[in-house]
Amino acid sequence: MSFRSLIQDMRDEFGSISRHSLRSRSHRSAGNASRAAAAGPAEAMDQSCWSQLPPELLREVLVRIEATESWWPARKDVVSCASVCRTWRGIMKEAVRVPEVSGKLTFPISLKQPGPRDGTLKCFIRRNRTTQTYYLYIGLTEALADDGKFLLAARKCRKPTCTDYLISLDKVDMSKGSSTYIGKLRSNFLGTKFTVYDAHPPYDGAVVSKSHSARVVGLNQVSPRVPAGNYPVSHISYELNVLGSRGPRRMNCVMDSIPASAVEEGGKAPTQTEFPLSSLDSFPSILFFRSKSARIDSSTSQSSSSDRLVLKNKSPRWHEQLQCWCLNFRGRVTVASVKNFQLVASDDNGPGNQENDKVILQFGKIGKDLFTMDYRYPISAFQAFAICLSSFDTKIACE
Repeated sequence: MSFRSLIQDMRDEFGSISRHSLRSRSHRSAGNASRAAAAGPAEAMDQSCWSQLPPELLREVLVRIEATESWWPARKDVVSCASVCRTWRGIMKEAVRVPEVSGKLTFPISLKQPGPRDGTLKCFIRRNRTTQTYYLYIGLTEALADDGKFLLAARKCRKPTCTDYLISLDKVDMSKGSSTYIGKLRSNFLGTKFTVYDAHPPYDGAVVSKSHSARVVGLNQVSPRVPAGNYPVSHISYELNVLGSRGPRRMNCVMDSIPASAVEEGGKAPTQTEFPLSSLDSFPSILFFRSKSARIDSSTSQSSSSDRLVLKNKSPRWHEQLQCWCLNFRGRVTVASVKNFQLVASDDNGPGNQENDKVILQFGKIGKDLFTMDYRYPISAFQAFAICLSSFDTKIACE
């Protein structure tokens, strides 16, 4: 039996378990409802041939499934196996390697983990001007854009003194109180300085953003769906464009959660292994903050960036024949736009850095409201998406 047939057999088996459970619930009486609810799936599972497999053989089957279904949409079978029970989930979590090594995005936590060291992950962003929403997909083919596998969504929220981009794992629910909310991008009034906040600690010992207006809210005042806090992971700044709208923008990104040594040979970037529990039992209190754009302007000067990774946009060259600024996007960008950029490690990370020519993040336009986004180690899909969102925002002082 081929592994694809094996997977299909597994689907049919557990599909029959679900149907059996549904029928048992639909025919049970009110008096024995609780007993049937507990016994239905258990009886079906006991009758399944997979429940009789020795643990060693089960592990071998699941590991080979993970190796065989290497890309989406077939990759969803790996996620399905991890959803069966706690035992299967534990095996699949051990079998699935982080994107840094495998170059694959499998579970939601993969979006918070650094990209591959060898090569890039090729994604694209769809913009909806009407709803002011942005959707990140990973490509399924070599085409610049296809149906794609949905990864993240963001919604633009204007405020009197700043603009927020709320980032979520869900296409529809992008509210900050949602359990799928994972972070945000915040700009100042001029759209020249941005801060990327992670809703979860990006590494051990991460500090929540603080301000004089912070206040502690007790457990009885907080909804369990409210995220734990705002952890700053990146600061992005755009400098004044002396050439006007004809010239390229100048970007500078300070990655607060990534050390400068991460781009060196053998360097390491923090890697989240799982999302924190959403239950408030682990949090005696939660900090909430009133947002002020002044805090963004001063946050980058609070500590030295010598030990943090600094990214800058790669300088384009002027093409005399085309009469425009050009960058080599290797066929991944087809439309000229001031939003297009490539980020490399800055010289500020140390003299003689050999990684400066390696593009860490590339973003560019390929059609109306359609953009490519390619990223690699040491930044994650979440960080790359947030940085690209900053390029969409209106920059009064730069253009």
